[in-house]
Amino acid sequence: MEPGLIWILVGLVLLGGELVLPGAFLLWVGLAAIGTGLFVLALAPGFGATSIVFLVLLGGGIGLALKLRAARPKRHPVNTPEAGLVGRSGMLLVEDGAPGLRVRLGDSDWPARLPRDVRVPEGGTLRVRVEGVDGTTLVVRPE
Repeated sequence: MEPGLIWILVGLVLLGGELVLPGAFLLWVGLAAIGTGLFVLALAPGFGATSIVFLVLLGGGIGLALKLRAARPKRHPVNTPEAGLVGRSGMLLVEDGAPGLRVRLGDSDWPARLPRDVRVPEGGTLRVRVEGVDGTTLVVRPE
């Protein structure tokens, strides 16, 4: 069997392995092997040149993957308190004699605190916007 065809066959097996074991690493090895196989079929080089072509194609593929990954926009984490709370509006519940502040967001009450430069209002309710999350305590500022 031709050495170029063996390279291509190994590359196809590696691409098939990528489908079974996803991780985007076998993809680049498989594509480099297929490229090397095409190079070997076209020019019939020696072992040294074949190895260099494979390593250059593999390095180029991995470099391209890293560049594409760095250019991808950052996504918000899905399952964190900040993901759904920061920026939402709620009602600050101030009760005389109650220890600490609470904020009502939707149908839930959360412990809250104001930033240091904001004073606690006198009794009643007040519209606030969530600026951050500190553990399970919301940091809120009056709107």
